[in-house]
Amino acid sequence: MTIVERLVPDGLWDLFQRVVPPAPTRPQGGGRRRYGDREVLAAIIFVATSGCTWRQLPPVFGPSGPTAHRRFTEWSAARVWAKLHRLVLDELGSRGELDWSRCAIDSVNMRAMKGDLTGPNPVDRGKKGSKVHLITERAGLPLSIGISGANLHDSQALEPLVRGIPPIRSRRGPRRRRPAKLHADKGYDYDHLRRWLRKRGIRHRIARKGIESSTRLGRHRWTIERTMSWLAGCRRLHRRYERKAEHFLAFTAIACTLICYRRLTK
Repeated sequence: MTIVERLVPDGLWDLFQRVVPPAPTRPQGGGRRRYGDREVLAAIIFVATSGCTWRQLPPVFGPSGPTAHRRFTEWSAARVWAKLHRLVLDELGSRGELDWSRCAIDSVNMRAMKGDLTGPNPVDRGKKGSKVHLITERAGLPLSIGISGANLHDSQALEPLVRGIPPIRSRRGPRRRRPAKLHADKGYDYDHLRRWLRKRGIRHRIARKGIESSTRLGRHRWTIERTMSWLAGCRRLHRRYERKAEHFLAFTAIACTLICYRRLTK
């Protein structure tokens, strides 16, 4: 098995072909031969998981680092990564692998060197940072993701994240996009959020400041903490180097897609 086949197995490649846009053509013809999408996708996944820079990309993949980066930029602008993540979720949902009975929301901070959607880190305001927001289903599979500056309060991300859950196929019945219950820590302890969730038929389990211990809620929220550690397996997310927010979000979507695809192949 080649490194391309190992990083992009046949199942993932079949799904990717359903969302990748067709290659642009030159009306006048000519030009250099375009590297295959599978080789470039393997190179992008290698950069995401290893954390290397584009110029450090090994020549074994074929395309150079700048070539892989250009294709990454094209596909990010076409929202390929979000579409691929949703497609994998659809496959999981059609097999009954998604448990909507208890979902959880949380966020994680990371150092940002530069770029859009950065802000003073709440812990060390002299350093900039970005924040990844996440909603997972009961087993910890990511359903909705978002990014922001590190100084954005967690509570402000709840409504966009819940709205951002795509309509996902079910084993039986119509598509689904609302969890039955949502667990959250004390950073989301606001009455207007509870009312907003109730209005949408979502039961809430949000820890109350000064009343409830976080340890009891942690009995159900440990799955999203585990998912955060899975995201750390994508070394490109250890520290943000991308200037453009859409590129940082693309790497986050790639990491979530790989997490979901691993469940699909079990």
